[in-house]
Amino acid sequence: MKNCYEIGASSQFNALSPRRMHNILVVEDNPSDIELLRYFMRSSAETVNLTIAGDGVEALRMLRGQDPYNTPLHPCLILLDLNLPRKDGREVLAELKQDPTLMHIPVVVLSTSDAMRDVTQAYELHANCYLQKPASAKEYEETIRGIRTFWLSLAKLPPTAP
Repeated sequence: MKNCYEIGASSQFNALSPRRMHNILVVEDNPSDIELLRYFMRSSAETVNLTIAGDGVEALRMLRGQDPYNTPLHPCLILLDLNLPRKDGREVLAELKQDPTLMHIPVVVLSTSDAMRDVTQAYELHANCYLQKPASAKEYEETIRGIRTFWLSLAKLPPTAP
């Protein structure tokens, strides 16, 4: 079942410049990592809607609108763990980047692995970014802040709906 969280900014709302909604698919099976991500996304100046997929099969079904999901999900960004049950992140990444309807979605690999073979393989499969999951909460916060700043504020992303 999909879990969506709308996370708003704590800063004062400016009526002249409405906040944009950023839909992000998080493909992660570790509840602690999900909670940290939710917590650190809260301080975003933008409104963020996180959809959580606990494994690669569920993520691809969500993105394609396959049973039990009635409509395809159109995130502006995918945060993808490599080590997942049922279908791992490498397989998900390969399928995403070979599918003409999904290949435009930026994918940030967020993995505990710092093995050069994992980094190289992720980029060979056309990941847009590879980040190692930090060990401490402080470093995790900095990593999420960097993702927010670059991907949600600085980068020009493709449209989310076909």
